[in-house]
Amino acid sequence: QVQLVESGGGLVQAGGSLRLSCAASGRTFRTYSMGWYRQAPGKERESVAAISRHEGTTFYADSVKGRFTISRDNGKNTVYLQMNSLKPEDTAVYYCAAVLEYADYFRGNMDYWGTGTLVTVST
Repeated sequence: QVQLVESGGGLVQAGGSLRLSCAASGRTFRTYSMGWYRQAPGKERESVAAISRHEGTTFYADSVKGRFTISRDNGKNTVYLQMNSLKPEDTAVYYCAAVLEYADYFRGNMDYWGTGTLVTVST
């Protein structure tokens, strides 16, 4: 079992920055690829970013490319999402998720999910 707890969400003005963190329980964190999704009110969940278990591969949705950076610290069992140049359309609940097979991220077929953290970007 892996438990994921997100933190770092909040209210920020457009153009500002936030860093989300996702702390994982257990000693198997380094065996999982990690990803971030988001869901805005009234919209479907969408992929945001992913990182493979050995940090060799990363993915970014076109909407966040160049503004968001995903990283992980296997020693701290934590994955991060640095969000810069935030826009009102980035407003959403952001979810952290873990999966053994990196390719499953793109199918939304994750093994474990966090409960989410709300990011609100004001104009």
